[in-house]
Amino acid sequence: MTAKKYQPPFTLSSEILTLATKIGEEVGRLSVLLGQDAQLRLRRINRIRSITGSLAIEGNTLSEQQITAILDGKRVIAPPREIQEAHNALAAYGQLQEWKSQSEQDLLSAHQVMMKGLLERAGGYRSSGVGVMAGEQVLHMAPPANQVPRLMADLFNWLAECEAHPLIVSSVFHYEFEFIHPFADGNGRIGRLWQTLILSRWQPMFAHLPVESLVHKHQAEYYQALNESTQQTDCAPFILFMLRTIREAIQEADTPHVTPHVSPQVAGLLPILKGEVGRDALQALLGLKDRKSFQQRYLQPALAQGLIEMTVPDKPRSRLQKYRLTRLGQTTLENLDKD
Repeated sequence: MTAKKYQPPFTLSSEILTLATKIGEEVGRLSVLLGQDAQLRLRRINRIRSITGSLAIEGNTLSEQQITAILDGKRVIAPPREIQEAHNALAAYGQLQEWKSQSEQDLLSAHQVMMKGLLERAGGYRSSGVGVMAGEQVLHMAPPANQVPRLMADLFNWLAECEAHPLIVSSVFHYEFEFIHPFADGNGRIGRLWQTLILSRWQPMFAHLPVESLVHKHQAEYYQALNESTQQTDCAPFILFMLRTIREAIQEADTPHVTPHVSPQVAGLLPILKGEVGRDALQALLGLKDRKSFQQRYLQPALAQGLIEMTVPDKPRSRLQKYRLTRLGQTTLENLDKD
């Protein structure tokens, strides 16, 4: 009797599929827009942002400036362990393109590089139980240590054979990896690194997009998505979180550190979008009577700039349609308030 192949449980909602399609379009456009020379210029700064964000999630307090100094071989005054973590992460991301995403041995090698001098069994799976804690509260008890080799083999076999979109596959792998928690330490760093590796094999630009820094920015949502996926026995919440974060990274790269130029009409629309609001309600809040003018001068430009999004994107004319701020819209609103 043939053993049943492992299949991670995940549901692909219309929102997930729509996001994956949009990201594919946007990353292709951005790749052409930036060109190879611009991508090379962004490589160093974005790698430092990625490393800073990924380490910060694990409690490392080094700034981008300090990690830049370490990369340049300068002396930095900071806790020795944090400096070692930065050296290791710089080395790991520097070797990213040498590893094969479908190789379990390469993942073990990456862990050895990432945890050198920090963990006695760097590069080897854990030999005891481990849990994810929040203070004294146990958020997740990982599978027993004696199950880890089998679970990781199953996961890599699935990765090698899965034909789903790389955006979906990388997110599922990331979640499953964190659920198994195969190492005594360094699981978060390696999980994020490996998702970046899987994505970069699809689109090389992902090796230079600082997705990890945005995961840090939305750290509470990151852990919430992991927990919700575990509770639902379906990693759809985590896939959705990662796709939103990846899209935000692309949008930031498209307009790096610059607030998008918005018309006075769009600038007036953003502050009243609190939660999810229908079109008629938005028009009433703005005190507008002309439906066509509202559509053309407010709603369509905000949608086109990626500042707001539909709650039912696959049915634009749905009577249940509402609108909400995107992360780019929220950032833009915050910057407009500062100005």
